[in-house]
Amino acid sequence: MRILLIEDDTVLGAAVRDQIVGDGQSVDWVTRLDAAADAIAGAAYDLVLLDLMLPDGRGIGFLKTMRARGDVTPVIILTALDQVSDRIEGLNAGADDYLVKPFDLSELSARIGSVARRYSGNPNPIVTHGSLDIDLAARSVHREGKPVPLTAREWALFEAFLARPGQLLSKVQLEEKLYAFDAEVESNTIEVHVSRLRKKLGSAIIETERGMGYRLGKP
Repeated sequence: MRILLIEDDTVLGAAVRDQIVGDGQSVDWVTRLDAAADAIAGAAYDLVLLDLMLPDGRGIGFLKTMRARGDVTPVIILTALDQVSDRIEGLNAGADDYLVKPFDLSELSARIGSVARRYSGNPNPIVTHGSLDIDLAARSVHREGKPVPLTAREWALFEAFLARPGQLLSKVQLEEKLYAFDAEVESNTIEVHVSRLRKKLGSAIIETERGMGYRLGKP
């Protein structure tokens, strides 16, 4: 997944960023709402982590604006505001979850996974695809009962296909799943990772539509 983190606390922001990267996800971190608006205008995100008290305004207003223009990107609020009324306001504004600071980073990872699975239409973290048994929560794959180690980028790419079975994904869409803005993108990056996934998970796991993109192969 590609995640946008909107958080002005540099210590917490760095910890959350490192947790997300460690989970094999891509993250863009901004500290202001105006920068967040620019980020959303320039990229497609799978999830937004939103602080409510930012230097240039309140996150609630930002969230309401997102929903008013039809943006259905999942949003998890991260805030020190712990009153029931604050939670109700956040959820009524369109948040998908609400996590009060300080929180355990492992719980954040679990909530990110839960929200992502709900939006993919499959709340069950266990997926079977042919000879593959996939645990979305644990980010693990077994092929014919044997564990298959995937790198963080391989998992991010594979997860993108699992979230949209049968859907053709362009090279640009896949690159966005792998990298943040400041990462260098090689021209053959997607081809290399697709090749590695085929070697590890089976040659038919990903289909190529020449000049168009890639899709998850049929089981």
